[in-house]
Amino acid sequence: MYYVEEMTQNAIGEALGIGRVTVVRLLSDARALHEVKITLSRDVAELPKLEIALQKVFDFQEAVVAPLSSPEADPTAPIGVATGQFISDFIRSDMKIGVGWGRTLIRSLAFIDEKPAANLSVVSLLGGITKARQYNPVEFAWQFSRLFQADCYLIPAPALVDSVETKRVLIERCGLADIFTLAEALDGVLVSVGGMALTETAHRYGFYSEEDRQSLIGAGAVGNLLYNFFDIEGRILDHPINSRVMSIPISTIKAAKHRIVTSGGVNKVNAILGVIRLFKPTVFITDEVTAAALLAKAGWVP
Repeated sequence: MYYVEEMTQNAIGEALGIGRVTVVRLLSDARALHEVKITLSRDVAELPKLEIALQKVFDFQEAVVAPLSSPEADPTAPIGVATGQFISDFIRSDMKIGVGWGRTLIRSLAFIDEKPAANLSVVSLLGGITKARQYNPVEFAWQFSRLFQADCYLIPAPALVDSVETKRVLIERCGLADIFTLAEALDGVLVSVGGMALTETAHRYGFYSEEDRQSLIGAGAVGNLLYNFFDIEGRILDHPINSRVMSIPISTIKAAKHRIVTSGGVNKVNAILGVIRLFKPTVFITDEVTAAALLAKAGWVP
């Protein structure tokens, strides 16, 4: 509750029926004894059931379901922890891995074991943000690569450009073609899913306008993968924004052997369903509430 979901000490005391002083003492003792190590147990009875069901219904090779303290809890941090733990075991030497961006992936950085990986290449799959932001594709890729002392390849262009012609020129005449070619040999891809709500990071930070958001929703958009907007059936929309996004094509990253999607939140269920149909992940990391909602949407009966 304290280290993962960032609940206050008062809130923890109320939830557990103990005094705040006791909470403070327990936290202090844990720190003093160097016993604080954040992990997510996957032995809770319901979690393996959800993971197995997700694998069967959606044909994942592996599903990881993080527990929540309550159905109302923000799942970003627990999913970030689970993602960090998974990636720590997944990364090895001589790999080429492409990475996306977003709040969940940023949260995962603190829970990835820092270790050198020989001949590891990290490729950012999306252009950067022109204003300094906390959730910048370039910043995530750079921090991720530093954890493994890996080479990092960036797309030195805005995430969205003004025209198809600008995009073509940047790729063909400004040296970006080499990065797009490198992405064709990726061993793995780590991405999150963006929804269409007003609270989504991309919209709040002005990466696209409210007019664009409404236009996309009108066209059937339920979410985006690397700014490529799609409908619930997993079809990329024929929309001007999709033609101007500076991302590695979805068709390219779908060819990677390992396709890891990490995302959650009941407000993203349609977006996640769409990306499953579009991207066909091999690994899916989420929280228990979102997992149950996804399975219910797919008609699964426990």
